[in-house]
Amino acid sequence: MTANPRVPANLSLVGFMGTGKSSTGHLLAEMLQYEFVDTDALIEHQAGESILELFARSGEAAFRRLEAEVATVLEGRQRTVISTGGGFILNPANLESLRRHSLVVCLWASPEAIFERVRHQHHRPLLKDPDPLGRIRKLLAEREPFYRKADVLVNTDLRSTREVALQVLHHFQVARS
Repeated sequence: MTANPRVPANLSLVGFMGTGKSSTGHLLAEMLQYEFVDTDALIEHQAGESILELFARSGEAAFRRLEAEVATVLEGRQRTVISTGGGFILNPANLESLRRHSLVVCLWASPEAIFERVRHQHHRPLLKDPDPLGRIRKLLAEREPFYRKADVLVNTDLRSTREVALQVLHHFQVARS
């Protein structure tokens, strides 16, 4: 048996909004006794304003530039569970950055499940649309090729946060052995 040349020091959760990255990430960090980091929270801290305000004032391109800066900063981390924003890995350099130090797990859910989870959340700039379910379907279809580049895909439909966390934890333990 050949040893795994890539032993991840961290665990990164990617995927569309509403798939459970934050709640699963917090639980995984607790289970592993790792630090939890949310890339959107890091960007808000760095920008001094909310994501919604940043999108409104500077646009999505400025937000994506800050994501790339955060990706570089995270390369120095150890023993961290990282929850990324939904579009974080649309930039291939961000995915490659995560892969240098993390097992990259994509949490996946159906458009309908995502809509049910996020429809009452008003801090989601990409859902400012007359047809939010249609927008979710469109964005999910556009992003699916990027999400499929993750090391592991885990479906979160009809699963509790604990069930998802246990499945992700199993994949992480296998990757580290």
